[in-house]
Amino acid sequence: MTQTALLTADGANRTGAATKSRLPCRVRQWELVEFAAAGSLARIYRARPVGASVDQPAGYAVKMLRPEWQHDPDAIRLLQREALVGRIVSDPHLAPVLATAVSEPPRLLVMPWLAGASVRMRLDAGQQFDGSDTLWIARQAAEALDALHRAGWMHGDVSPGNIHVSPSGHVTLIDLSFARRRDETGSAADRPVTGTFYYIAPEHITSSLAADIRSDIYSLGAVMFEMLCGRTPFAGKDIAEVAVAHRELAPPDLRRFAPQVPCEVVHLVRQMLSKNPLRRPQTPRELIDRLVRLEIGEFSARAC
Repeated sequence: MTQTALLTADGANRTGAATKSRLPCRVRQWELVEFAAAGSLARIYRARPVGASVDQPAGYAVKMLRPEWQHDPDAIRLLQREALVGRIVSDPHLAPVLATAVSEPPRLLVMPWLAGASVRMRLDAGQQFDGSDTLWIARQAAEALDALHRAGWMHGDVSPGNIHVSPSGHVTLIDLSFARRRDETGSAADRPVTGTFYYIAPEHITSSLAADIRSDIYSLGAVMFEMLCGRTPFAGKDIAEVAVAHRELAPPDLRRFAPQVPCEVVHLVRQMLSKNPLRRPQTPRELIDRLVRLEIGEFSARAC
């Protein structure tokens, strides 16, 4: 296994991935100052350009493949896909890719640093979202899906971990490595990330040809379900059991777990989770319009 070479601040060469004990260090033209997160394929660091003053805030995120994946063709392809889509599709609710180095190790992407936390982090901390917050976050995520859809893409991995919320409430949809063009085929069963199977549309599993932007709408519906009641619509002891549930079982009644949720919101989430894509909102724009009307209704109810 070939390891990634990193250049430290004192000019010495080190091999392996940066860790908390080795920071700050340099990789290419970036100074990694803080370890932020680790996924199955990559690590994310807070960074600043080499040569910048130490008083300058580290306003960038460097996403770098882990050493064991630096030469894996599938991992490289996923990073290249994220680099491509992040540079050609622009929207305030999508994380832009500012710089890339994907042709040779160390392979990495550079994006703006996002303050705040993902919906996943908030759920893991025990937060349950009320109707207004859920609609606010879902509508912004749908805006990102609309930008992708208009450019001929789908996200392919909408999940709580990929929906980032800033302290001011601004939502950014992140991780475009599984994005797909409308005319592209491929099975979700081949994906190296398995946790998102709790949010995967049934057609991803049964027929890759049928997967399209409505599959992202299904996934967003599963996220909304969990935000509103604290559990995913389907559970299982393993991936296969969860996949069967997505294909064959009707989602449980949301109001059984969250009776305070308005009927109109329950109805929309149920439609988003329809097994048949034709029964879901057909485009992100249609979904946005419905979410906006529900948001207005929520604000009106609070005003009363």
